[in-house]
Amino acid sequence: MSTPDERVKPRLIECIRKEYITPNLIRVTFSCDDLLGFPEDKNGAGIKLFFANRESGTLELPWREGDKICWPEHKPVPRAYTVRQYRADTNELDIDFVAHNKTSPGAGWAVNCQPGDTIGLAGPGGPDPLLLPADWHIIAGDLSALPAISAILEELPSTARGVVFIEIDIPEDEHSLVHPAGVEVQWLVRAPQKDPLPILSAINKVTPPQDAVSISAFVAGENETVVACRKKLIGEYQLTRKNFYAIPYWKRGKNEETYHNERHEIMDEEY
Repeated sequence: MSTPDERVKPRLIECIRKEYITPNLIRVTFSCDDLLGFPEDKNGAGIKLFFANRESGTLELPWREGDKICWPEHKPVPRAYTVRQYRADTNELDIDFVAHNKTSPGAGWAVNCQPGDTIGLAGPGGPDPLLLPADWHIIAGDLSALPAISAILEELPSTARGVVFIEIDIPEDEHSLVHPAGVEVQWLVRAPQKDPLPILSAINKVTPPQDAVSISAFVAGENETVVACRKKLIGEYQLTRKNFYAIPYWKRGKNEETYHNERHEIMDEEY
């Protein structure tokens, strides 16, 4: 089982409101005294959320004893998510959930949650920055990657150039994003019978500007897409870990427990 972020002990956070950004994207806003001091510069960073034990319905958080992570009798269900935005002035934390399943631990909780409901949080962590400075950028992912992508776009300099490809299941999931004028955003509606890997197909069609000496990339989302795009970008642009962050968040047909080891093997591969 995944362990909490080693630098920040798990804390309880409380839902204060939620809204549907699109039919399949829910934004839950949290606030509580335990959030005070949460870092302001970690939008897009990875976090671990803890949901109530599926059998008992009890929410108990793990704790640390020295270097050891201790789990309570009623182990919570851990899920990896992303910081969408933290606002220190109001002490509010936004986390976006893909509403793919009303009974799953994470999405199901978001669909059914009400103000006052609590979950556990550990983190944030992960690489910093998510996207390295360059003359031109390739950014891609699905709805699960959109919180990180949105944060990246909002923090890019106004002179940034590049392309963004976002895979969605229905046209209604498209919505406006804040991004530099030189960054083109394309929404790709999934049609697996016609093209099982639309992001890869879109990347195959782009050509960097002639004056782009350096390129950096960020690709995240479903396993097959991330692995295929990583192979393409490494082979064509000779990208490495120094200028390319590729992370599979999930794998179609598997939950986080069954996919955990495979996911980390992919993330640990050298390139």
